[in-house]
Amino acid sequence: MSGAALGIEIVVVFFLALFLLHRYADFRKQQRMVLFGTLLAWYLCFLIVFILPLDISTTIYKQCKIDHEEHAAVLPVTPLLSNQTAGNSTMATTTKSALKVCYKPWSYIPDGIMPVFWRVVYWTSQCLTWLLLPFMQSYARSGGFSITGKIKTALIENAIYYGTYLLIFGSLLIYVAVHPQWHLSWYELQTIGITAANTWGLFLLVLLLGYGLVEIPRSYWNASRRGHLLIKTYFKAAKLMTEKADAEENLEDVMEEVRKVQESIKYNHPLRKYIDTVLRKCPVDYQEKMGRNMDDYEDFDDKQNTYPSEKSLVKLHKQVIYAVQRHNRTRVQWQILLQQAMHLEDVAKNETSSAHQFVHSFPSTEPTSWLSRYFYTPTVEWYWECLLRHWFYRLLAVVLSLFSVAVVWSECTFFSTRPVLSLFAVFIQLAERDYNYLYIEMACFITIFFLCTCVYSTVFRIRVFNYYYLASHHQTDAYSLQFSGMLFCRLTPPLCLNFLGLIHMDSAISHQLKEQTAYTSIMGSMRVLSFIANGFYIYYPMLILLLCIATYFSLGTRCLNLLGFQQFVGDNEMTSDLIDEGKELIRREKRKLQRIEDGENRRREWKERYGNTREDTARNRIRNEAAEMTETNYSDTIPNTNRQAKYSRTGRGTERDSIELLQDAEPLDFNAETLSDDPLEAGSTR
Repeated sequence: MSGAALGIEIVVVFFLALFLLHRYADFRKQQRMVLFGTLLAWYLCFLIVFILPLDISTTIYKQCKIDHEEHAAVLPVTPLLSNQTAGNSTMATTTKSALKVCYKPWSYIPDGIMPVFWRVVYWTSQCLTWLLLPFMQSYARSGGFSITGKIKTALIENAIYYGTYLLIFGSLLIYVAVHPQWHLSWYELQTIGITAANTWGLFLLVLLLGYGLVEIPRSYWNASRRGHLLIKTYFKAAKLMTEKADAEENLEDVMEEVRKVQESIKYNHPLRKYIDTVLRKCPVDYQEKMGRNMDDYEDFDDKQNTYPSEKSLVKLHKQVIYAVQRHNRTRVQWQILLQQAMHLEDVAKNETSSAHQFVHSFPSTEPTSWLSRYFYTPTVEWYWECLLRHWFYRLLAVVLSLFSVAVVWSECTFFSTRPVLSLFAVFIQLAERDYNYLYIEMACFITIFFLCTCVYSTVFRIRVFNYYYLASHHQTDAYSLQFSGMLFCRLTPPLCLNFLGLIHMDSAISHQLKEQTAYTSIMGSMRVLSFIANGFYIYYPMLILLLCIATYFSLGTRCLNLLGFQQFVGDNEMTSDLIDEGKELIRREKRKLQRIEDGENRRREWKERYGNTREDTARNRIRNEAAEMTETNYSDTIPNTNRQAKYSRTGRGTERDSIELLQDAEPLDFNAETLSDDPLEAGSTR
């Protein structure tokens, strides 16, 4: 069972990362290199979160064995004689009973496995975040038409990035080598590099964690307020419609440039293959409008024509990829937001229903699953949406708020070991006395999972204009996917070290001589840089309290609103205008859907009413065709004169057709008393 727990978690975490990547990325359109890099980065970060509780329980078991051996060493080794006094015998028995048996945890990992595992996971993630992912990011964003061109562009863009780090590292290395008092070994230099990376990650970690500790409980509390949630949805609809219109306009402008370039570069031009590549990235309707310019045989060497360069085509290719992706993303997000708004309006209408049956304004276009058919019935849906969900979200918000308060308190007091003020350290030490390994692992996992949720959800929520944006339903571009992988790899190691400090399992911060986890041993001793271990790592996390207060009063949102970035602020005139605009947009979309539904209902009623008549007509037509077939079977018995007359009649019809092609078409006289079947015969009669 010792290795089974580790193997099961490795497999489960892989499918979890794969599921999350499938939600945000498009496996059919994204490059395989982008998918592999992002999946590997997310997978390694999730592995650290899931495997660290097993490392903690194994470390506690090792510490128990060390304590047992130390107590056994101080016990008297002289056997008790039969003539010893009763008091001495009682003292020896009491001393022996104080030594508890060290029970091996169910998920115990043998020695030597965890250090190798952590070393592979950590250094692979660091290579990804500092070397490979930045290069792959520039490669995927490049508009080059060949692999060589994309690699060249990526190298040029990352030259400044890599050069800055090499300059800083080289300067520090020269300073250490020249300084007479510092004689650092390779292990100490490695520890300094790890400490620098973790310090950078901790700086960003505190900012994201302070926002998530307040925003996650508040989001669930606001979700229980249906009126507030519906108003915020209207606000989002108005903003998204503006973005959607901007994306459509941008796409139109880019397609116009593509059309001009496509018309200027002829079929036999050397750059024509690049134009074909750009056209394949355009939407299908635009491809049909522009088409391929294959009928123009004008010589491309004509001096009067000016042709774009390959560099300008690379730039145009990049613009097309960005414009198409942004247009598709806003279109999908608009459909999702429209469904959410209509669902919230349906919930508001069904709250006053006395039948306790949830009724939708528009039936779902997706096929009904067996779970909804047998379990999630309209009655169950009404009780959940109109009654239970409200209280469930409020209860969840209260629980998460208590957890956030515990995290903030522990972050401000985890450096105190006597007395122990960190709540998580108290809980772990109480369970450690009874060797309740299952409780220890579950408590560690829940705490780390909550911290990761606060940090990672902020990563998924933040948006840097359209430069970085993680959109669900397979609408995230390659650059944002890889940027999120870089952030995960940089935030997860300092987050885990911060958690080990909260439970007093990091001796560099708690200053206790205890057995270190295998994860901490890979990170190296922070005592090499004492001013960071005793200063920055202890006092900087206290800023979480200030960040939580600022987030609670929405200071960041109000500042962005003052700068002109439209944010949802309740007591603002611009917010009210956008809410009214979003409400009108939702009404207009609902009227469109209602007209479509009414048209389908009318067609369905027409088919049901006149369907039998059409079937009878179809049967009569089939009988007539069968009768004609029987007549043609006996056509051999007809005299040849009739057959020649038939052919001559056909010839006259063909001659009339040729005459009609040579003449100008005359309009039909609808005032005439009779309408002839043959317009030529009618003209000759007149």
